[in-house]
Amino acid sequence: MPASPAATPTPRPLNVAIVGATGAVGAELIACMQRRGFPLGVLRLLASPRSAGRLLDGPHGPLAVEALGENSFEGMDVAFFAAGASISRQFAPLAAAQGCIVVDNSSAFRMEDDTPLVVPEVNGALLDGRPRLIANPNCVAAIATVALAPIHARNPVVRLIGATYQAASGAGAAAMAELEASTAAHLAGEPFEPKVLPHPYAFNLFSHNTAIDPETGYNGEETKVMAEVRKILGAPDLRVSFTCVRVPVPRAHSMALTIECERPVTPAEVEAWLADAPGVRLVNDAAANRFPMPIEASGRDEVLAGRIRSDLSDPDGRTISLFLAGDQLLKGAALNAVQIAEALVN
Repeated sequence: MPASPAATPTPRPLNVAIVGATGAVGAELIACMQRRGFPLGVLRLLASPRSAGRLLDGPHGPLAVEALGENSFEGMDVAFFAAGASISRQFAPLAAAQGCIVVDNSSAFRMEDDTPLVVPEVNGALLDGRPRLIANPNCVAAIATVALAPIHARNPVVRLIGATYQAASGAGAAAMAELEASTAAHLAGEPFEPKVLPHPYAFNLFSHNTAIDPETGYNGEETKVMAEVRKILGAPDLRVSFTCVRVPVPRAHSMALTIECERPVTPAEVEAWLADAPGVRLVNDAAANRFPMPIEASGRDEVLAGRIRSDLSDPDGRTISLFLAGDQLLKGAALNAVQIAEALVN
């Protein structure tokens, strides 16, 4: 009698802590783990003391939020941080020292030389060294590099110009609520005073709400994106410029990219490269004028890519323009973090 095939070993359950569990990214981390079958054991939801005791939906029913403290990571295998750079700087090294794999969604460690900044589809090989602390990129950088990497690998990108159309989700749950409330007030003809964002949000758009550097004229978001794209692609000399704008869309960021390559490149080549790229879904139907839209990217794991065309201002034929849309809360944050953890625990 032939031997029965060996059973696939079941991954041991992993104890997971989420710092910043009450925010929009925290909720998406829980949902992503459930949807992807992450081998979840104990789930510890952590936030500020004022949120302690609040009940959130967990995989097996309501879970109480605990106040974050120095002993919060005892017995945990993985710690996801989604609570801001100052919290990460204080507690992430503590969690790593207590044996956790730490995936940090803040800007605290992204540009540290000894901290990998990872998009698994792009530079997942950095995880082969089993690092304890991994930085999750800025949402724009993560979404952009998923589409840039398959081009860069075949015909190196030497210059990149980007313009973003960033949704309320990038500023968190409070900004999403403010967009809804301000829109309702505007439609009702009622006054509305913004409290989360610096300008009226309904039927308006404005420069990303980070400080402007007086020397360069770039805002903080633009500076972060430019530096992180270089690091993720391993292209420190890449000439890159971004303009980041907040738009009145609830969820999913969009961006227009103009990509200058080392050698001549055609739209057909780029379309073929993107069609085979992990984490990308082509939406490029010129006949129907149907291209990536945030409403269709919302809730999707893939980055939508389309509007692929030659830049007619480049007589050398080395420049392509395209349009992307990707869910900031998923590939731009929670999904990417869970993918990093999966690669390290499998």
